[in-house]
Amino acid sequence: MNYSEEQTVQMVEAYQASPGRVTVEKLANDMDKSVKSIIGKLSREGVYRREIYKTKTGDIPITKSEIVSTIAETLGLEVESLTGLDKAPKSTLKNLEVSMIACTQEAAK
Repeated sequence: MNYSEEQTVQMVEAYQASPGRVTVEKLANDMDKSVKSIIGKLSREGVYRREIYKTKTGDIPITKSEIVSTIAETLGLEVESLTGLDKAPKSTLKNLEVSMIACTQEAAK
């Protein structure tokens, strides 16, 4: 048994109070265990939540293909009819997507 019942309760309470990588690292240091071991135990206890990757701007990442799909859907086209559009810079695609959605919403009024 790698963890006593007391350690498990302490670990779960600490993580639930402040979920995140910093807490996991602190627990690993305090219990003289590896970060992977702490994450594994918290996962088995059903409390560990993997951090969601965010871009530098804090957005959830989206692929160019997903943006092109949204544009095609907004225009009522098949994605295949926009072949090559995914080669445009991502910022250009995002601007086009936002503008099209705004135009569509304006037209619906």
